[in-house]
Amino acid sequence: MSKSRREFLTQGSVGLLGVAVSSAAAQQPSPQLNAQTNPQPGAPPAFGTAPPVGPEVSAETFAQAERLVEVEMTPADRAEAASNWRMQMAPLYERRVGPRKLALEATLAPATQWNPSLPGLRKLPDRNEFVRSAANANPLPATEEDIAFAPVTQLSRWIESRKLTAMQLTEIYLTRLQRFDPKLRCVITLTRDHAMEQARRADAEIAAGHYRGPLHGIPWGAKDLLDTAKIPTTYGAEPYRDRIPLEDSAVVQRLNAAGAILVAKLSLGALALNDIWFGGQTMNPWLLEEGSSGSSAGPGAATAAGLVGFAIGSETGGSIVSPSMRCGVTGLRPTYGRVPRTGAMTLCWSLDKLGPMARSVEDTMLVLNAISGPDAGDVASVPSKLDFNAGASVTGLRVGYFPAWMKENPATDVDRAALETVKKLGMKPVEVSLPDWPYDSLNLILFAEGAAAFEYLTLSHKVDELKAQVPDAWPNVFRQARFLSAVDFVQADRLRRKVAEEMARVFSQVDLLLIPSLRDEMLVITNFTGHPSLTLRAGFVEVAEARSDWAPDPKSPLPKFSPPRRVPHGVTLIGRLFDEGTLAEAGIALERAFGVSNERPQGF
Repeated sequence: MSKSRREFLTQGSVGLLGVAVSSAAAQQPSPQLNAQTNPQPGAPPAFGTAPPVGPEVSAETFAQAERLVEVEMTPADRAEAASNWRMQMAPLYERRVGPRKLALEATLAPATQWNPSLPGLRKLPDRNEFVRSAANANPLPATEEDIAFAPVTQLSRWIESRKLTAMQLTEIYLTRLQRFDPKLRCVITLTRDHAMEQARRADAEIAAGHYRGPLHGIPWGAKDLLDTAKIPTTYGAEPYRDRIPLEDSAVVQRLNAAGAILVAKLSLGALALNDIWFGGQTMNPWLLEEGSSGSSAGPGAATAAGLVGFAIGSETGGSIVSPSMRCGVTGLRPTYGRVPRTGAMTLCWSLDKLGPMARSVEDTMLVLNAISGPDAGDVASVPSKLDFNAGASVTGLRVGYFPAWMKENPATDVDRAALETVKKLGMKPVEVSLPDWPYDSLNLILFAEGAAAFEYLTLSHKVDELKAQVPDAWPNVFRQARFLSAVDFVQADRLRRKVAEEMARVFSQVDLLLIPSLRDEMLVITNFTGHPSLTLRAGFVEVAEARSDWAPDPKSPLPKFSPPRRVPHGVTLIGRLFDEGTLAEAGIALERAFGVSNERPQGF
């Protein structure tokens, strides 16, 4: 039988926080508590009437706490707050501190869900249609290296026409993974036996006339936060090194069904932050003196170095865009809700997204087509349509851009040249703008959700086992997040809706956006609104110093280069919600016009 709020407060809260009530407090309960101990029939429940629990607090406690949340109370306010904190607020922590502690399963999502589609807006696209590029007669290259660097679009045609077997291609990638991983540190688990068995099965099916489609027989790598049955899934974090799930994640199941071959579980920054994991730092194939960026570090490095046909990465706040940019690969971050996250590590329920990283735009769409669609295990996943034609005309597409952003860092001459290319292709540049709002305030949601997802790890101090123990790494962030304001969390959530409305206004004027890939405002905005992004190589720049995801550390300066080093540079397209087709059609046209996608990192 359920209890009334008063019964819960007066009977169920004794001993909360596991701290004994002082004898003085026990002998002299507050007048408010006395008034509610024996309520008269018909009296409504009242707040602040539980027995006092938890540590003693004072007006000075609140004076100090004000600094953490940047509010200011009067002396009288503080005194009143302190007078009944232990009867009114401390009992609210019972779920975590007891006596009736309740553990929350890792698969349990919050009741509140983010829906990127605003009420009243037409959902695009209107139809399901997927048209890949036409088959070609390109001969099979003479070298294994040339085969390894071919895009999935081409590899699939060789396999379909039986010029190449899945066994041959799988052996090529497994050999390259073993050969080059010591340089890159991008592999957490090599799945040789599993891969060869899948490859044998694929060849047998294809020989029997059962061709599953463009991913059949294509070796791929999974960011090691996707569960794989009976194969370790470690999250790149020391406390999970021996974790072996019993079931495949939804995306792995779908790629298995498509006939793809898992050759490796690839590195990620521990618990999906940056590029340092328990095996070290994953490096950029184009510049081995710097990290590959993260947190999809392994997928970026392995794809760039020709060690896999494609990879699956994830993004919460830039983890597909950033390594795609630095490693010179193509990364597609789908609309929030299009790809189910069932069986994937949760960092932030309302932000996490899974998407493909490959060596061409069309490759990413071949993968997206295989992994899209709702799954019962992910309450945020929704039905959606995919309308894509690899040969579609892009003439007349309205491409929004922010004039000021193109004139300042992080934009480069490559970004500005890309805008000129848009014009040459017959697309129409359109100047757009957004209000000058404090968009980074939205990250309060990211930090709070992340700290909630890994509450046990933080409170048990197992987070102390992570290799990265610097102020901007998760251990410190998760601890700090315990002191974020719940009121400000709600206000940030309301700001999120307001920002989504602004993005809807922008997309009423354009079909897509062209932006500098690492522009902080747009990384934050679009990850929180759920809009899809496509990052692709657009040219090359020179860097005089290694780049890093981490805050500067004067004790460990980054390597400098004289003369500067030449590295790839990418631009990012942002699409309308669930309109990845238009995004990719524009991306394919730009990719062809840029003409830089085939260059490879030296030494691989």
